[in-house]
Parts: sequence; C-alpha cells; structure tokens
Amino acid sequence: MLYTRFNMPLTALKSTYLVALKVLVLTLLLAFTGSLKAQVYSKEDSIFIRSIFNTALTKAECYDNLEHICKKIGHRLSGSDAAAKAVDYTYSVMQKANFDTVFKQDVMVPHWVRGNEKASVSYDGKKHTVKIKALGGSIATPKKGITADVIEVQGIEELAKLGKEKIQGKIVFFNRPMDPTNINTFVSYGTCVDQRWQGPSEAAKYGAVATIVRSMTMALDDYPHTGSMRYVDSFPKIPCGAISTLAANDISANIKAGKKVVFKMQLSCETLPDAPSHNVVGQLNSHKATGFKNIPQTYIICGGHLDSWDVGDGAHDDGAGCVQSIEALRLLKIVGYTPNSNLRAVMFMNEENGLKGGTKYAELADKNNEKHLFALESDEGGFTPVAFT
Repeated sequence: MLYTRFNMPLTALKSTYLVALKVLVLTLLLAFTGSLKAQVYSKEDSIFIRSIFNTALTKAECYDNLEHICKKIGHRLSGSDAAAKAVDYTYSVMQKANFDTVFKQDVMVPHWVRGNEKASVSYDGKKHTVKIKALGGSIATPKKGITADVIEVQGIEELAKLGKEKIQGKIVFFNRPMDPTNINTFVSYGTCVDQRWQGPSEAAKYGAVATIVRSMTMALDDYPHTGSMRYVDSFPKIPCGAISTLAANDISANIKAGKKVVFKMQLSCETLPDAPSHNVVGQLNSHKATGFKNIPQTYIICGGHLDSWDVGDGAHDDGAGCVQSIEALRLLKIVGYTPNSNLRAVMFMNEENGLKGGTKYAELADKNNEKHLFALESDEGGFTPVAFT
C-alpha cells in the first residue's frame, strides 16, 4: 500500500500526483532488479532515471485519464453501466500506450442499487429532515418506511450490556467518532468501522428494527458517507444507513437532554443478481519473455480498484491509484525500459463491496502458476507519498 495524504478535491490532484507517480515508477524500476544486496548505480543510471522524471513532467496523461474516468464516466459501482465503461476505457488507454499485452479477466460481481432515500427525526414530536445514505448491501425498508425510538450506543460491545429488553423494536444509533489524535487517520477509521460493518447484524441479534451509524469521517459537516456492511445469515437482516456527523451530534445532544427521539427512514435499495465484469491488466514483458526458454516468468504488479461508491466521482478511492499505475508503466514504455520481470498495471473490480476482482486475480495467478515477486496497491488518495506499508 502506498500511503498518501488524504482529503483533497480532484482539481488539486494535478499539482501533486507527479510526486506519487515518480515514487511508483522508481519502485517498480528498482524492485528486485537483480539481488537484494546494496547496489551501486552509475552515471548512466542517473541519466536514465532523470529521463523518467522529464517524461513525467512533459508528457503526462495521468490527470487527463483521471478526469475522464471521474467526470465523463462518473461513479462506478460494480455491476453498473458506468463500471463497464470504465473497464473499456482503461483497456483502450493501455492499448493506446502500446503495452505489450492488455487483457481482461472475467469476474462476477455484486450488483447493488441504491434507490431512493429519505429520513427524518422527531424531538418530543417536533420533526426535522435528516440526510441519510444506505450502507452498501443494505436491504430496503418497507415502502412506508420504519419509524422507531432511537437508542444510542458507542459501539458493538454496548449492545450486550443493554440486552434485548432495551433494544427490542428500536433503531440502534452507533455514534463512536473517529479519534482525531492519531496521525494516521486510517488507524482511527479502523477502530470505528466495525460499527458500520458488523453493526446491523449485531443489533438485529437483540431485536433492533434498523440501524443508523455516524459517518466514518473526521469532517464535521452535513454529508453522510456510505460504505460497506455485512449481514450474518444467522440473524435477521435489517435496513441500515449512515447519517452525517452534524446530524449525529444533534441526535446525540437531544438524547442526552432527555427528549423523546424518534427516527424514520425509507430506503428502496435492492440487490440484483451478480453481474459479469472484468479486471483489466496491462503488461510490459520481461526481456526473458522472448528468446529465453525454460526460464520461469516472474511478475511485479501495481494497481488500484476501478470501482467506486455511487455517491461521488471516485477520484481518490480509487481513480488516482488506477491512473497512476497505468502511467507508471506508460512512462517506462516511452523511455524504452525492458524489465527483468513482467510489469503489470492491474485495475481491480469490486473492491468496495465484495473484493471479487482481487480474489479472481489471485485465483488465476495460482492457476497459471505465476510467480509474483512484489505488489503495490495505491488506494489512499493521489497525494504526496508518506510511506509504504
């Protein structure tokens, strides 16, 4: 994983992606070039590496590709027409770049459709509209919606303490915020996301009729964030949605003030049969690919996931990772570099709500007896690199 600094709009990418791109190119260039011992590089090596930088600065196509994916195709939830268009577009981009091999890997993916969403909250009978986003994979509410009293918890562990008597028939409100003191915000995300991922089934265990969760973000605003969740088949499936951080604070304050808090939610989301889709793979062949018989082929890959949630344009999650990976190989192709191992840029499908693309890639790699030496995913925004992990 290539760590980068987060929370920047698409328009700001143009001035920052080149740094991440250069790191990615050099990582692929230097990874496993011969032994793992310290290497001494010549003046010619320095000139060659400089030529990569010069090419990136004068012939870059990365941002234009990202703009096309995000603005002309748009959000790309797996199974959608837009996801299919993104597959065709990235395939054509790598063909145009004259990669040695470009191919698609067939994969069946989930096809969940959001539908309409509506919610309101009442404090002692006074009604207020609330923005809500269904969590990916949620079932729909009845057509007239679900209306119930709200019970607030700070996490899954509180459910057992409250028990069925206090939860039965209520809407569980998960309101544990992300910890702002962690330098790496993904640590904070990781300590909260279980509320979203496991919350609905855990609440259903005690008789809850639905759940709402505080959006997984540090930002204090009125924009709810969607995300994935998982049902456990041994418990009833109940509708689940996310509300904004401002709405979460407001509901929590009214509960603490002793007011009767009633929430109503109407969701018309639907899970359709799995749909056919593809991973897209572009490759620069190793010099061993031709003229060297009986030498095992090895692979170094970089990539990102092509799908995105359906409420944004997917610039940082993960359009940037996809176009940077394509561009890294394109630059090496332009400067005439022939690698020791086959280099691949992989556009994985269905990371957001199923991981089917990654699973399929691994399955085919094993089936084809491909030896992978190194893999790098860029999926934390297209900004100045911070670290590798």
